[in-house]
Amino acid sequence: MTAPGQSVELAGFQYVVLRCVPRVDREEFLNVGVVVYSQAADYLCSASRIRTGAIRALAPELDLAAVAAALDAVRQLCCGDGAAGAAGRTGLGQRFGWLAAPKSTVVQPGPVHGGMTADPARQLEHLLRSLVG
Repeated sequence: MTAPGQSVELAGFQYVVLRCVPRVDREEFLNVGVVVYSQAADYLCSASRIRTGAIRALAPELDLAAVAAALDAVRQLCCGDGAAGAAGRTGLGQRFGWLAAPKSTVVQPGPVHGGMTADPARQLEHLLRSLVG
């Protein structure tokens, strides 16, 4: 906790909401995750939550294992995991750019948003709770 009169160091951050888009032609989606990037804080991380009931209501036939695998691939890329291949060895900014780029897959990023935070990890959890549920 910050003492009275003590300033908190804020860092800029960007984020994208990850959307499960079962059928691109219907333009329906459910938020399933968030990716937060802060260059100043040297931070890139994702968090996700698959709300099975909501997804089943939207697309009963959807392969939830494929959605989970796509979200795990995002996590691996954020962490620079060896399983992410050459992309996982690039800089955080390049990885975020790749994750934020439009895709035609079942898990797609929404638009890039930004803000200021003193704690990117806490911001990630807040965004997950408020935007994914």
